[in-house]
Formats: sequence, structure tokens, C-alpha cells
Amino acid sequence: MTNFIKQFKAANAVSTPLVAIRTFDNGSTIRTIQTSFDDKQPIIVWDCVKGLKALNKPGGEALSKAMSDAQGQAELTIQLPEALRVLSGPKNGVEDTFIVLQNPHLFWTDPAVLQGIWNLRDLFKISGNMLVLLVSSGAILPVEIANDFLVLDEALPTQEELEVIVKNTFTSAKFDEPPANIIKSATAALIGLPAFPAEQCTAMCLDTTVDKKKGLETALDINGLWERKRQTINQTKGLSVYTGKDKFEDIGGIANVKEFLIKIMEGADAPNAIIFIDEIEKAFAGTGTDSSGVKTELTGTMLSWMEDKQVAGIMFIGVPGVGKSQLPKTLGNKYGRPFIKFDFAGMQDSLVGNSGTNLRNSIAVVDAVSGGKVLCIATCNNIEALPPELQSRFQLATFFFDTPTSEERASIWATYRRVYNIPESDALPSCDGWTGREIKGCCDKAYRLKISLVEAAAYVVPCIISNAYKIDSLRRASDGKYLSASKSGFYHYAPEEKATIEEALPATGRKMKG
Repeated sequence: MTNFIKQFKAANAVSTPLVAIRTFDNGSTIRTIQTSFDDKQPIIVWDCVKGLKALNKPGGEALSKAMSDAQGQAELTIQLPEALRVLSGPKNGVEDTFIVLQNPHLFWTDPAVLQGIWNLRDLFKISGNMLVLLVSSGAILPVEIANDFLVLDEALPTQEELEVIVKNTFTSAKFDEPPANIIKSATAALIGLPAFPAEQCTAMCLDTTVDKKKGLETALDINGLWERKRQTINQTKGLSVYTGKDKFEDIGGIANVKEFLIKIMEGADAPNAIIFIDEIEKAFAGTGTDSSGVKTELTGTMLSWMEDKQVAGIMFIGVPGVGKSQLPKTLGNKYGRPFIKFDFAGMQDSLVGNSGTNLRNSIAVVDAVSGGKVLCIATCNNIEALPPELQSRFQLATFFFDTPTSEERASIWATYRRVYNIPESDALPSCDGWTGREIKGCCDKAYRLKISLVEAAAYVVPCIISNAYKIDSLRRASDGKYLSASKSGFYHYAPEEKATIEEALPATGRKMKG
């Protein structure tokens, strides 16, 4: 028995009148409640299309008593305030019944709905009835009724529950039970999905034309399961799954941080998912000062989650274009872990309270997908702009990425020569101080314009020229504070070793003025 249903039964045993259940799947929750009470408990369900309807025979008898006050006209109960008024009739004789409201969070901004819900509290305590609100994951009850409710969270299916779903799907298709390796691969792909979508995905990816005795190894399309899972995650506001094919081995340089990440992914308690927050200082800008309070709420929710779940956090800061964003993407590909981008702007909503709900829902999805084992990687171009309490959550490591050394640039040039099919005979331009992104851009221009690398360099403006002051300030501010992404130990800024602006110019004959 799941922890959720244990808590629900305990609440029923002491006649708890008001219960809210945060769930990903209303239908699955209703079925769980129904089967857990052997379908003997009277259950009445309300939705905004059908109004009050009996779910089972005992529920039908209870509904008949309740509708006596509405002359049996069930269509009158389509409006939620009217349905609540019918249920609050003191003489309708309804007792020991579950009344389940689906998606009431869409209507509880109406004062009549809030008052109607509150009116049931004392009546249901006496009669043994229970009002059950099925709301979205992450929903927060209005302050007017929050203290009157017991709030329960129905978690997404566990690995063991998903194994049962996979086995039952094979059985329904007249297959023998699949081998253990197929079950393991399928549950790894399905973890994080609600029960109904998981069952549907498995059924749609099962090839019923294969030999039912010999072809079980190929009967289930595991890649198809992963794709459907990605689509489901992408439908969550603010979440998107990266599907690129970048290779970890193709990233040149930054050897120290790469070695560290490998140890994390192959070490004890390795993460099952990687979440990525790009330019985190912009995502949380306005915390504590925004008039709406939205950013402050999002920051608080994020801080609580990372602390409560002990989320491993790594911060990447440094020069733009040196692989801070690309490296985490390739890490997911290397180890077959979902790489999920957190987009806080995509979670924000014009309606008050919805932004926090979207973030909590996104966190619940990530927790389910990862089984609670998450690696959070954030990039930052101005760490001083981050709230100190948020900085402290990224305790695993903070790395500084500087422009590549000559050896690192050689490796990066070799990688992009292969990508763009540029021969070794094509001479390299002067590229001191160039980043990996600028090297890639030079190769891309040479390929597109059908010109040499030296000619293409005339169209490249290195960031150490366009943002010379900012980069110099960033280097000085990071000196001795963070780990070096390139070599073991702390990052140390040695200005005399860095390319000057004149040296950074490509060999095009251009000169700096003044």
C-alpha cells in the first residue's frame, strides 16, 4: 500500500472532513481510492461538465438522498456553488460518503465556491462524509480554507509499480512475461510519468506482430518510450529535454572540470537526471525587490527544494563561449541521463500564484524522473548578483572557465575541422584569446562562404575585444576564489600571461585606434 493511501485511510478513520490531494492524474487517484476500499465505500464525483455523478452503487444511493433537495435534477449541480449547496443540505441523510471534486482549483477564486467548501467542514465532521479535492501537483490552497484541509500528495508511480504496468501490458497483449532486462529498460524510460500515460506509452510501443514466444527482446520499442517521456516532460511549463547528439569527447580543453564530472557520474549515489539553469543570475534577478513577490517566491521554493532534497549543485562561471552550457548537454548524452533545462521565465504566469504552482509542478516532475537523485548545473556571468543563500546551495563545486590555452585551442580546432570537413592544409589564423565558440564560428564561416580560415577570421570579433573590460573585471574578481576548469587547483589570473587586445586581433591588417 502506498504511503498516500495509508494517510488517506487514516484520515477517513478519524472522520477528517476536508482533504486535498495534489495529483498528476485525477482518474488514477479516483481508481486508487475506489479499489483501496473494495468499491464498498459510497463515492460521488463532481466535474464541471457532468455535475454530481455516482461512481458506484453505494454512491448512487447516497446521491439519490443528496438530490432530494434539488428535485433530482442533476444538471443543476454542474455549477460548483450549487453542487456544494446541495451537499450541505442538513436533512439529506448522506453519511460516510466520499465526495470527490475534480479540478476545483480552476474555480476557487469564486467567493461562493470558497464559502460553499467551508460550509461543509462542520457538517461533514458530524456525518462522517469527506470532501476530497483533486488538484494539480504544486497547487496551493487559498488562505481562506488552507487551515481547514489535510493536504496529501500522491506521488508518481514507483519503479515497482511501473514494473507491474509493463508486465500487465505484455499480458494483455497475450505475451509471456518479458525478461528482466526489458523490464528494467522500460521502467527507466517510464519513470516520471503518471500511471495512465505510462500504460498508454507501453501499449503504443509494443509490437504485437513479433513472435510471442521468441521475439520478446525486440517487442518493446525502448527508444519510443524515451521519446514519449521527453514529450511529456516538454509539456510541463518551464521544462524542456535536450535531444542533441553532442559528444562529451568532442569538447576540447577544460580537463579539470571534465574529470570532476566523470567522477560524479560514476561515483556513489550517481544522479539519474541533470537539470540545467542557464545564466542563473538573470533567472533570479529581482529577488527580494520585485513588487509582485513572484521572483522572491520562486527563489524561496528553489532554495527549499535544493536543501530538503539535498540536490547536488555545481556552478560554472567565466568568459562567454567557452563551453559552460555545452558541456552539461554532452554529459547527459555520455551517460544516458535526461538533460532537462529549467526555464524560469517559462514558468511565470500572469495569474497570481500560478508561477509558484508551475515551479512546484516542475520540481515534482524532476523528482519523479530522477528518483530524487538530481545534479543541478547552473551557469553564471555575474555571481555577485546572486543572493548569498542561493550561492550556498551550489556547494559541490564552482568552476571558472577562462579562454582556452594554446593547447586547448589546438584540440578545439581539430574538433571543428572534422565537423566542417576543413583540411589540415588550411592554415590557422592568429587566434590568441579566442573562445571555443569563436573557433567554431570561424570554421562555420569558412565552410559556408567557401573561403580559407584566415579569410574567415576577418569576420570574427573575439569577446576579449568586444567585452575587454568586463572580461578583465570577471577574471580579477574570480582570482583565487574558484576552481579552474582547465587545470587542477584554484583559478589564478595572471594578466601578463593573457593575450593583449592587439595580440587577440586576427591577422587581417586591422589596427586598434587610439
